[in-house]
Amino acid sequence: MDNVNIYHERQIRELCALHALNNLFQAKGSFTKSQLDEICKRLSPNEWINPHRSVLGIGNYDINVIMTALESKGCETVWFDKRKDPSCIKSHDIVGFILNVPTEYKLGFVTLPVKRRHWISVRKISGKNWWNLDSKLSSPQLIGDDTKLLDYLRSQLQSNDKELFLVMKKGTVEKSPSWVSSSNET
Repeated sequence: MDNVNIYHERQIRELCALHALNNLFQAKGSFTKSQLDEICKRLSPNEWINPHRSVLGIGNYDINVIMTALESKGCETVWFDKRKDPSCIKSHDIVGFILNVPTEYKLGFVTLPVKRRHWISVRKISGKNWWNLDSKLSSPQLIGDDTKLLDYLRSQLQSNDKELFLVMKKGTVEKSPSWVSSSNET
C-alpha cells in the first residue's frame, strides 16, 4: 500500500500526545508543544508542578490536555467502555481514535522498570482504509477497512491496561448517540 500522502510524525522525547494529535489531523503544526504547554497552564494555573505533563516539561501530556486541544479544533472525545464490543461503534461519525497504551521505558538497550503510557492515533485516510499512525512506528501501518478496524480494536482492548477514545466532530454526542449502535443493533 502506498502511504506517500499520509502525514506521519515520528516519536521525539515524550511528545506522543502531540504526535498523535498532528497525525490525527494529518498536518504538521496542527498543534505545537508550546500550545499543549499553554493548555496545561490553563488547566492548572496555580500549580507549581503541573499534573497534566511531565515535571521536566518534555511532554507526557494527559487526556485532559488532548481533550482540550481537540475541542479547540471543533472535536470532542468520548471514552469507550471496554465492556462493549467495538462493533457498536458507527465509524461514519468518527474523525478517528486515540489509544492510550502501556509502553516500556528504555535507556539505550536497557529496559527500565518504569511504567509509561503512550498515545496512538488511528484514522481513516482517503475515505477507504484505516491506518495506525503510532509515532513509534517507522511508517504508518495499514489496518484496512471497517471490518479490519473492528478486529484491530478488539485485539487492542483485550488488554485491561489500554484505553480507547473516540474523536468526533463537536455536537455529534449531544445531537444523538449516532456514533454508537443500540444494543439490539449489534
